[in-house]
Amino acid sequence: MTAETDHDLSREPVAAPEPSPRSGSIALVLLVATGLVAVAIGLMTLGRAQAQPYILGILAVLAMIGLFNLFAFAAGIVRFADRNLDDPIIARISDHAFDGLAVTDARGHVIYSNAAYLTLTGASGPQDVRPVERVFIGNPDVSEAVFRLLKAAREGKRQQEEVRISGHDGNQGRWLRMRVRPLGNGKREARYAVWSIADITRDRERQEDVFQELQHAIEYLDHAPCGFFSVNPAGELAYVNATLANWLDYDLAEIGSGGLRLADIVSGDGAALLSAIVAVPGEVKTEVFDIDLRMRTGKTMPVRLYHKLAFGADGAPGPSRTLVISRARDERSDPDRAAEVRFMRFFDHTPMAIATVDRAGNVVRANARYAKLAQALGLDSASKSIFRAVNARDRHLVIAAINQAAEGQADIAPVEVALEGPKERWGQFFVTPVDAAENDAEAAIVHMLETTERRALENQINQSQKMETVGQLAGGIAHDFNNVLSAIMMANDFLLNAHKPTDPSFQDIMQIKQNATRAATLVRQLLAFSRRQTLRPQVLDLGDALSDLTMLLRRLIGEKVKLDLIHGRDLWPVKVDVSQFEQVIVNLAVNARDAMPDGGKLIIRTANVASEEAGKLAYKGMPAADYVRIEVADTGTGIPADIRDKIFEPFFSTKEVGKGTGLGLSTVYGIVKQTGGFIYVDSEPGQGTSFHIFLPRHHAEPEVQVEQPAVATATHGEKEAAPAAVEAKPRTDLTGQGTILLVEDEEGLRALNARGLRSRGYTVVEAENGVEAMEVLEEQSGAIDLVVSDVVMPEMDGPTLLKAMREKNPDIKFIFVSGYAEDAFEKSLPEGQQFDFLPKPFTLSQLVAAVKETMTKQG
Repeated sequence: MTAETDHDLSREPVAAPEPSPRSGSIALVLLVATGLVAVAIGLMTLGRAQAQPYILGILAVLAMIGLFNLFAFAAGIVRFADRNLDDPIIARISDHAFDGLAVTDARGHVIYSNAAYLTLTGASGPQDVRPVERVFIGNPDVSEAVFRLLKAAREGKRQQEEVRISGHDGNQGRWLRMRVRPLGNGKREARYAVWSIADITRDRERQEDVFQELQHAIEYLDHAPCGFFSVNPAGELAYVNATLANWLDYDLAEIGSGGLRLADIVSGDGAALLSAIVAVPGEVKTEVFDIDLRMRTGKTMPVRLYHKLAFGADGAPGPSRTLVISRARDERSDPDRAAEVRFMRFFDHTPMAIATVDRAGNVVRANARYAKLAQALGLDSASKSIFRAVNARDRHLVIAAINQAAEGQADIAPVEVALEGPKERWGQFFVTPVDAAENDAEAAIVHMLETTERRALENQINQSQKMETVGQLAGGIAHDFNNVLSAIMMANDFLLNAHKPTDPSFQDIMQIKQNATRAATLVRQLLAFSRRQTLRPQVLDLGDALSDLTMLLRRLIGEKVKLDLIHGRDLWPVKVDVSQFEQVIVNLAVNARDAMPDGGKLIIRTANVASEEAGKLAYKGMPAADYVRIEVADTGTGIPADIRDKIFEPFFSTKEVGKGTGLGLSTVYGIVKQTGGFIYVDSEPGQGTSFHIFLPRHHAEPEVQVEQPAVATATHGEKEAAPAAVEAKPRTDLTGQGTILLVEDEEGLRALNARGLRSRGYTVVEAENGVEAMEVLEEQSGAIDLVVSDVVMPEMDGPTLLKAMREKNPDIKFIFVSGYAEDAFEKSLPEGQQFDFLPKPFTLSQLVAAVKETMTKQG
């Protein structure tokens, strides 16, 4: 800042006037008191009567003088002197201080100033002293600072400003530091302001000299023929010189803003080498590394780093200082150096961790991938033994391989071992010997390739193939069982019709019916696991569905288990089969109850999972999408790790014989998968179990809601059908008329079905397969009203038969019956074909109800 003043501020200092000694002493006071006593005694010699008027007069005068002094003191006209102010030492300290001092009253008048203040403000004497605002009046820059000081003085605050006073006639300007503060903390003292002015020109000059020297040093360092950078303990680049920034094609401003980390400029795993230096408290280490740096464009350049790192007394690393020498020219100018550079690049950028070790397994040298692996395994920087990277149960395998290499044995078989660390990781070690004549310190070269992902993928594929194989087997068995059960249930219905309840054999027939129904339930569970059951999906609000299940669940889990139902807000709709979804929740709740024999808590929690959140979850095989999650958690005994991967397999059970079929969780798995969802389990022994079900979010589309009958009409592409073994609603009249072509390759089942339909008034024509059915159709010359056909048949299957018959008679009505789900053959149908579907096994009443409903509906 610059300021114009009324006087030349470069004048010689004017000495402050010596303070006059304060008059008065104790001797004078004693002399006056003695005189008054003497006068009083002299008047007493005149006699009491004569002296009394005089004495009273003297006392009256003295009283008046005292009264007037009292009023003067109260008004502030007269003050008692402070002996401290009369102290010549204190007075001279302020009068001869280096900084200019001045005291102003509430009106801004200077009531005190020392010699330095007079000199700095250019005053010729005490009579010429002026307050600060008048000294620097006229200069807007300085006046702005003075205004802030005046405002602080009026408010009783402290304030400091530094201003630059430009010189006159070519004189060099000066820097002044001005301060203001209240005289004291009291209300009266706060009205006075103490101003100080100090000449800080020389301090500023020294600061500028230091700054200039620093600028020169930075300029020399920035334009040195080698690179330089510094990294803080957090891995952030604290400084990069201009040479290195130019090599890497970065802007210095971008680096200085803290936008880059060491891993951003080091290619591959090279950053792990720099952070893997063994810490020694209180020491300074310098290591040499040959690595590649990565440019902003993605290209790399070979460099040699001289990395200097100091450790504190506690072993914590401080900021590093690293010299960078480019080796790109060596590749062009020196063949030997070029070969060395190429080797180091191969060594550090190989996907395998490489280390040379001595006989005791201590790492002598290692590449960047090994350093990164050691950090990932949680090994401390002081650990130099390669055995620490291997789990204790497999460590003997690596020790044996290194001992073989130390003895010079070749062709050592690779070993695959579990790695140390908080998570399960695997690695394959390849050990080769080192020629003892070349290096006595190194006994073996160890190449290690992490195989964690490969093993996980192999296990996942094996598990998937096993589940698929078991599912195919279960589906095939279920299909054959359904045919057998259909014949049993149909024959059982004939027996029930022929026997009255009073008949002695009636209870035995009912027992057969109950066991057949139970067998049908088991078959449905097998179909659910193999994902071949017939579903009737509909848009569902999970919150309402679970609330409807609450009473049933409480009865199932008993009084010892507390049920908590926690709904997420604004749950997205899902499209599932209601009855199948209820079966999923019931099965999980029953399993949770059995895991808590002494009681506990069952928590069912729902929530929306957005696509971004789903992508961050650690569950494998689940793509990122919008899901609704249902979590079923218990506080039971948990699931041991060795059987956790088997719980969804059919017929696998940990319960006692006779207390479970082993199909509960396999049914849950099949239903969830067939619905398009995913199911995962988290469990620890003694910590409870949590099942996480993810159902895909349903996006609403314009559709017409149709009341679902017992047997649903389906068009190719739709998936709406009746669930298996669902009893048809009781009808008053199940009789009918018309000609039905019954196509079934199982002779016994075909005969029973034909007998049942004939008993209800229908004319039935039988055919063993599709070819025979086409012949019957031609013989009947269009007299067939309805075709009831199996799906899987020799020579010509059901879908092919439907297509052939519709070509001859587009209006013919069709019902498919099958032990498989509708999905198993629906893709084989031509587009737009209409048919009904009845899943096996079925009863006589279900068959005739489906026939009558189709006869009246299609057409």
